[in-house]
Amino acid sequence: MVMSMLTGAILLVSAFLGTGTSAARAAEVPAEFGTDWHDPVTAAPPVGRPHTTPCQVTLADVRFRDFTPYRGAYTPPRGCGEHWSKVVLRLDGKVKGRQYDRLGYLHVGGVEILRTSTPEPSPDGIEWHVEKDVTRYSDTFRRARDVEMLIGNVVDDTYTGVIDVHVTLSFYAGRPADPAPDRVLTLADTSSGTTLTTPRNSERILAEVYATGSGGGCEEFWYLTVPEPAPYSCKADHGPYREVRITVDGRLAGIAAPFPNVWTGGWSNPYLWYVLPAPRAFDVRPVEYDLTPFAGLLNDGRPHRVEVSVAGVPADRPGWSTPVNVLVWQDAHRARVPGALTEDKETDLADSSRFTPGTENRVRTEAGHGLTVSGYLDTSHGRVTTTVTRTLAHTSVHRWTDGETTDGLDARWTDDETVRTAGHGPARTTRTRRTYTMNGATTLGPDGRLRTVLSLGDRASAVVRLGGRRTAWSRMDDTYGGDATYTVDVPREQRHAVGTSAERYRLLGSDGCHDRSLATVQGVLTEDRSRC
Repeated sequence: MVMSMLTGAILLVSAFLGTGTSAARAAEVPAEFGTDWHDPVTAAPPVGRPHTTPCQVTLADVRFRDFTPYRGAYTPPRGCGEHWSKVVLRLDGKVKGRQYDRLGYLHVGGVEILRTSTPEPSPDGIEWHVEKDVTRYSDTFRRARDVEMLIGNVVDDTYTGVIDVHVTLSFYAGRPADPAPDRVLTLADTSSGTTLTTPRNSERILAEVYATGSGGGCEEFWYLTVPEPAPYSCKADHGPYREVRITVDGRLAGIAAPFPNVWTGGWSNPYLWYVLPAPRAFDVRPVEYDLTPFAGLLNDGRPHRVEVSVAGVPADRPGWSTPVNVLVWQDAHRARVPGALTEDKETDLADSSRFTPGTENRVRTEAGHGLTVSGYLDTSHGRVTTTVTRTLAHTSVHRWTDGETTDGLDARWTDDETVRTAGHGPARTTRTRRTYTMNGATTLGPDGRLRTVLSLGDRASAVVRLGGRRTAWSRMDDTYGGDATYTVDVPREQRHAVGTSAERYRLLGSDGCHDRSLATVQGVLTEDRSRC
């Protein structure tokens, strides 16, 4: 993976000679980063839209200068009915000058519909946009709601970038291909903690948690933390294993591996991310839990204590945000759906971090956990049993030298989930396998040149079977690779920064194909290729 920056640039440029537009782009690649570069772009597929004219509503039009939230009002669109085949959120942003990467959220009626981060700007300014399918929040959009949005920012004589944001919703009339939730709920804060009260006829319940480690402290880089007695700047009691847990009335209801987000200043090298952000950086996707096995317990009409925690975080350390939405599908033909939780069994948590000292210190971590929950509901179409099995695994090797002048990680996380629903008719089974990878190193040389070489992977596969017959499938692979070098502790114009980056996003399945590749050299987009 490691190659010299010069060789990497020559290889990328030579690949496009004689190809018209690409060759012209290659000829324009500067010897190092200047004061401007290509606007941020990702290889992810655009949100599919119906071929009809939408109704549009503006949610926010605001300039963020500090940590004051924007507060406004949402009114449902006129002329598009109350049911929509698709609802698409679009955020358009722009910023120039000097600024850090910033995290942000957007709430409508208390429901978090977007979590995002921002690119770092060039002195001459950049623009970017984010699109997201938010059809699942249709219940929230049917009534007038309060809007709250925040991208926390600092503007002063040094950090001059004001973040200018415009956010809209586009509504397409009709019925969605998959029924949207009947209710979208949030947790209530009470004296006994956070509680949830669901409709008494709930027959499917999903919880989504926008879990992010952030804030600039050690939990932003939780995957690099080490236990005692390892001599490293970020410590944690048991090392880097993190697990996002959700409980119902104190009983473990779901486990998940958090995604290892890298923001656009990550790994000490913003030159990696100026054009191509890391996977999910602009659209932070939530962790999801199928809580349907607990529906029989929750359907009694009373509030139940629901709590989210991140295992592995030292007790006195801040840095994790875990807002929760709960999506509910109701039985249209029964006012109350009784049931019971029949199984709630977890495996022993394995979490081992072994420190080996040397000229290159090492911490090897192997960890994992499993959970099976099962329950039934007596619905209007008979008894339905839902069983959810989830297995997590984490393996990593963290290596660094004294003074942390070399700091590297090779890590892999897997999150396997099987949901089986059995009752009237053939059993339905959905198997999802998620794999996240991170491999790279940052090196600071005696000449003050800092180099980061990094590859990231976000992969998932899903198969749906009905009565043993495959009815749907998908396979996603979003891979990023970058190599950037600059001189530290000098003014921007003296950094002599160079860098290459590339991303390929492949999505194949029963719904079609998307395959797009992007590549950059010194902030110039040198490749934009689609293969499907």
